[in-house]
Amino acid sequence: MGKGCIAATKYFLFLFNLLFFIFGAVIMGFGLWVILDNQSFITVLQESSTTLKVGAYILIGIGSLSMLMGFVGCIGAIYEVRCLLGLFFTCLLLILIAQVTAAVLIYFQRDRLKHEMSTIVNTVLVNYTGHNKTSEHAWDYLQRTMKCCGWTGPSNWTENLLIKSQKNNSQILYPCSCRNDSISGTDIKERGLCEALSADWPVFTTGCVSSVEDWLLRNYGVILGVLIAIAVIELLGMMLSMCLCKSVQQEDYTKVPKY
Repeated sequence: MGKGCIAATKYFLFLFNLLFFIFGAVIMGFGLWVILDNQSFITVLQESSTTLKVGAYILIGIGSLSMLMGFVGCIGAIYEVRCLLGLFFTCLLLILIAQVTAAVLIYFQRDRLKHEMSTIVNTVLVNYTGHNKTSEHAWDYLQRTMKCCGWTGPSNWTENLLIKSQKNNSQILYPCSCRNDSISGTDIKERGLCEALSADWPVFTTGCVSSVEDWLLRNYGVILGVLIAIAVIELLGMMLSMCLCKSVQQEDYTKVPKY
């Protein structure tokens, strides 16, 4: 391989590793968001699902490892250190295999995951009070933004303990975050339970599971494109690191900066 090709491969690999470092930072940031954000839908599941918490910590670990790999790859590419290039190739291959395995498992376990989510959300709805609880505020946020009500529909809310208890007092309550502003009724509030003027609740009729599935279908192309792009970038990085590793005949460690 000519010197020009080696130089081009080296700097392309450096650029790839820089992108990989940024990609790792994004993954770690997403894991931190799952753990720390109190106003997202994922919080509803996080409080009741140990699996999700473990998954968030795994994302943080993968992101940190990816950032470290990006740094190691940059050093190996610029200073042509074969052992670092080989280590980078091996770790990248393992990450790619892990990603494919995770995608396959999620695909074949999707019905089980959907059932688990349904159980967790229905538990939140039954015990909902609207008073300073993270999972309740997160669910209110989802219903407002997705313009939906309940998991499969507004009927899920009829099992709420407070709504059922107030029926004996002839008071008709409904979840405020379900309020459809196109229907005349009481004032619009962000959270809690509101009093209805009639037996017909002025709420959205679509369940949130349908709204989320519709959102995923509408953005299916974008999600699939991002996943394919990530896989292609990783394969390209593996090819570049292997080519550069083969081109290095003798390592010169004197080029590596001393700290």
